[in-house]
Amino acid sequence: MSLSHKEKINLVWLKRDLRTQDHLPLVEVLKSEIPFILIFCFEPSLIQHPDTSLRHLQFCFHSLKDIEEKLASFNIPIHLHYQEALEVFKNICNQFQVVDVFSYQESGIQKTYDRDIAVKKFLVSHKIGWKEYKRNGVVRGIKNRSKWDKHWVSEIKEAFVFNEYKYIKSIDYENAFVLPNDFKKKLNNYPKAFQKPGETEAFSILDSFLNRRGRNYYKHISKPELAQESCSRLSPYIAWGNVSLRQVYQLCLKHPSSQQYKRAYQGFRTRLMWNSHFIQKFEMECRYENECINKGYELMPQDNDAQKLKAWKEGLTGYPLIDACMRCLIETGWINFRMRAMLVSFLTHNLSCDWRLGAYHLANLFLDYEPGIHYPQIQMQAGTTGVNTIRMYNPTKQAMDNDKDGVFIKKWLPELANVPLNFIHKPWEMTLMDQMFCNTTIGTDYPKPIVDLKESAAVARDKIWGFRKNSLVKQEQVRIINTHVRDQKRKV
Repeated sequence: MSLSHKEKINLVWLKRDLRTQDHLPLVEVLKSEIPFILIFCFEPSLIQHPDTSLRHLQFCFHSLKDIEEKLASFNIPIHLHYQEALEVFKNICNQFQVVDVFSYQESGIQKTYDRDIAVKKFLVSHKIGWKEYKRNGVVRGIKNRSKWDKHWVSEIKEAFVFNEYKYIKSIDYENAFVLPNDFKKKLNNYPKAFQKPGETEAFSILDSFLNRRGRNYYKHISKPELAQESCSRLSPYIAWGNVSLRQVYQLCLKHPSSQQYKRAYQGFRTRLMWNSHFIQKFEMECRYENECINKGYELMPQDNDAQKLKAWKEGLTGYPLIDACMRCLIETGWINFRMRAMLVSFLTHNLSCDWRLGAYHLANLFLDYEPGIHYPQIQMQAGTTGVNTIRMYNPTKQAMDNDKDGVFIKKWLPELANVPLNFIHKPWEMTLMDQMFCNTTIGTDYPKPIVDLKESAAVARDKIWGFRKNSLVKQEQVRIINTHVRDQKRKV
């Protein structure tokens, strides 16, 4: 069929923007008189990349189902594809005369950036426009952070858009890449222990946080059990775009709780800026995924003991809070920020493992995995930036400070359920008589510590502080400060 005889259409390409409101591509496509189709691609190359896990795909799938339910009355289906995006575009162009593609920019890994370059080349060669929109205040193409704070505050305070939908005519599109039945079955089987996906649930969670749960946000943010309730729990919804940062920020700012509990909600809004701040770093240098952002730290020696790494991944290190956090994460997909930092600190400092050996493992487990936050945060905690304060978390002290009564530990380590409170943070200190009385044998029912905390921290401290004197580390420090450090700090 010649181009002149093909039906004209527009495309909306959904990625990490799985919502129906404050959605600029959908606003703009609806202004046009040209019919459009809505697409999402489950791309095999990305599914096979080691940062992706089934829980991420399931969260996306059920978020898409939520959108479909909302748009059903307007006759706007979402066409799901199991194929690379470029091949999907080629197939659609064989059937239609595509005028414009509408989407948000994606600050993703190198693979998604390379894919977008290939898609752009194809669209240009077919004289198809691609209208991309900024996501959550992240700016593409900048070389440094001059005036970035000012830009972010200005953009986040712009009124979020209300998407009004209208009934559209059906488009006879033949999807050549429908989801395989076995794959679709896996996507449908969403574990109950995970947070429910979708825009509807996102606003329910936001509402409960603003009306009730967030009052103790500042008090409980570091406590693994209490944070489950008092933290916003919005991170997966923001990561996958069920809600925009602008919606969350403005609804929080205008809510009566922000006046009544100023410290709690001010602290929360500050962390919304941190969200974009870290993604902006990754947008500017996505090599954070695979390389030490400070090249000098590539020379730093590591033990990389395979058995210790395995124990860390399985929650069998012999340090109760480390193991409880890992098992909670495996089961639910979420732990609070302090505990995430502690897991990375223990892996890289106490176990002397390269941060890359744990980065994909944690990416797979985090339901709220966002590359732009994940890799810069891991490197910051691992101490490989050369510019951030080096933080080594003592898991025993963290347990005594933040899980004083061992509630979180006993919840996730049932083998320690009978251990008395005075030993719950240091079960290895129990005598054989103590172990007999609580029917828990250390070394059998629960492992002995795989490393000495004090000794390993001392070695790590000497090693990483010593490397700060390295000439290449110092040279890279200057570059990183000039590129990534914000020049202005504003209250939000």
